[in-house]
Amino acid sequence: QVQLVESGGGLVQVGDSLRLSCAASGSIFEINAMGWYRQAPGKQQRELVASISSGSITNYVESVKGRFTISRDNDNTHVYLQMNSLKPEDTAVYYCNAGPSIPIATRPSKYWGQGTQVTVSS
Repeated sequence: QVQLVESGGGLVQVGDSLRLSCAASGSIFEINAMGWYRQAPGKQQRELVASISSGSITNYVESVKGRFTISRDNDNTHVYLQMNSLKPEDTAVYYCNAGPSIPIATRPSKYWGQGTQVTVSS
């Protein structure tokens, strides 16, 4: 089992920055790829925001390209999401996701964190 714990969310103003962190523990050897999803208020589906493979290949949803950056520690114990130029539409609960497979839009990897709230106020 892998445990994922997110931190770094909060209430910010439009244009501000936040850095989300996700700490992994437990069976770290199971982790090949990591990513971040978000669930906006009133939405039932979680949206893949960004992913990063074991080879550090990154992928972003179109709406955050150029504003968000995903990174990870080489030992798979942490994944980060640097969020710049935040917009009200970025308001959501952000979830860390990790496991053997690379997270994609229609198929997350195996393990989830509990989520951290990001609220962008105008």
